[in-house]
Amino acid sequence: MRREPTFTERALWALLRNRRLAGLKFRRQVPLGDYVVDFLCPAHHLVVEADGPMHDLQRDAVRDAWLQSRRWRVLRFPNDQIGLYPDSVLDDICKATGRQR
Repeated sequence: MRREPTFTERALWALLRNRRLAGLKFRRQVPLGDYVVDFLCPAHHLVVEADGPMHDLQRDAVRDAWLQSRRWRVLRFPNDQIGLYPDSVLDDICKATGRQR
């Protein structure tokens, strides 16, 4: 996954890496327990997931519940939203951290 990210993950990573979004530090493909999250902002206890068409909603719900039980906030964005409305996605991430773009 880390070596072969999807097009959407690469696009979102280009917007998040090197503190490009409001000075927030993100890491990508981070293991948390039995899971690997797409993007992680440790300072704000925030997980950002890019959801492609093959996501299993039931499995995602179990995963999200596990992450939330450990005080991680989870934001999920469909690939379409990331591709078509990246500014909206970035605004939502900033809102979740209390930062302004």
